[in-house]
Amino acid sequence: MKYSSKVLFSFLIYLNSQVTFLKYSKLFNRLPDKLGMYLILLLMTFCSYELGARNITVGSGKQYSSISSAISAAKGGDTITIYAGTYKESDLQITKKLTIRGVGRPIIDGQQKKSIFEIRAAGSSISGLQVQHAGYSSMEDYAGIKIIETHHVVVSDNIVLDNYFGILFSQTVNCIAKNNTVSASQQSTEISGNAIHCWRADSITIFGNRLNGHRDGIYFEFVTNSHIEENISTHNNRYGLHFMFSHHNTYIHNTFQYNGSGVAVMYTNHVIMKHNLFLDNWGDAAYGLLLKEISDSEIYDNVFKNNTMGILSEGSSRINIVRNSFIQNGWAMRIQASSMDIKVDSNNFQSNTFDMGTNGSLVLSKFSRNYWDKYEGYDLNRDHIGDVPYRPVSLFSMITESNPIVMVLFRSLISILIDKAERIIPSLTPEDLKDDTPAMKPYQI
Repeated sequence: MKYSSKVLFSFLIYLNSQVTFLKYSKLFNRLPDKLGMYLILLLMTFCSYELGARNITVGSGKQYSSISSAISAAKGGDTITIYAGTYKESDLQITKKLTIRGVGRPIIDGQQKKSIFEIRAAGSSISGLQVQHAGYSSMEDYAGIKIIETHHVVVSDNIVLDNYFGILFSQTVNCIAKNNTVSASQQSTEISGNAIHCWRADSITIFGNRLNGHRDGIYFEFVTNSHIEENISTHNNRYGLHFMFSHHNTYIHNTFQYNGSGVAVMYTNHVIMKHNLFLDNWGDAAYGLLLKEISDSEIYDNVFKNNTMGILSEGSSRINIVRNSFIQNGWAMRIQASSMDIKVDSNNFQSNTFDMGTNGSLVLSKFSRNYWDKYEGYDLNRDHIGDVPYRPVSLFSMITESNPIVMVLFRSLISILIDKAERIIPSLTPEDLKDDTPAMKPYQI
């Protein structure tokens, strides 16, 4: 009696809900009967393999006293439960699918040796641990938890403390770092790695993590189609978030505060940045958001507050900056002459020292319907749009751009007179950098 591949395949799914190959059922229908049956036998072997999974315990009075011995004894699909205690171990190689979970927050101390966990097995997960004191090397990327050349690995609810790199993804697909606290105390950028580091990866989710004290809070290089949400990245030496050559990514509802600089997005296209907070990134060359050689991206519904510069754009193009609030920054925005086709629409500019800065007279960007608290125009027809244009670049800011020492005269009588004269008879500020339709009231963002 012949059974169709579809029927047998569905029966296997019913036997083992952990098998997730249902999306391939159409493929089975097109296979020759013998080949289809061979594949089903392989799936049956896989099912029995998964159904035989065990729970292996580690701790005082448990099955094993060390994590390394439990890993050696485990088979693919097993769960290793580590109970409270301190385990001085490192270089723990996960080469078979394992679920590793902590009970009572056990401490795994690498004693400044190599990486502590190195995961190479697809479908593995690690949670509930305190992973601390991985090694440091100028030649090797040692990490508290290192995931390399694999897929569908989940790292969640861990404390990753005082490691060179905290969590490192290298050449991975569909992996998740969720609800981890990744912290270090290195003051020098040269001897500090990144809290969450991703290199040559795709479809990575970074969600709900607290990151501080590293070189960069989150670092992406050659990473695509990934999602960063609800992370808090603070007190990092260089950037709260750093993108390099990483296209088609989204970050939303994150907080970047008290970092060397907030976020740097470089040599990248098709990035969506929305509902983020860029706060208190203050210093000689600090900014909330750096856009360097990026294109075709969206920046909307964000708050930039108390930064030296809210946004700095260099060599960028086709960027929509819409419905953001710029509050109490040194410069709300600096759009350099190398940038073009930047759309700045429906934003709030409030209590900034300078609303806008630039380094040239050529302006290839468009400003419209923004609220400027320094606007002194009128609205005779009461349509909530100012009747005269607003020029956000002051002459004093242009002078300061090339001669920073002139800032000692800021808010002096001479600086006020210079700006008043320039607004009446514009001569040195860019003629085309203006908002023809300034909003009379701030937006609710």
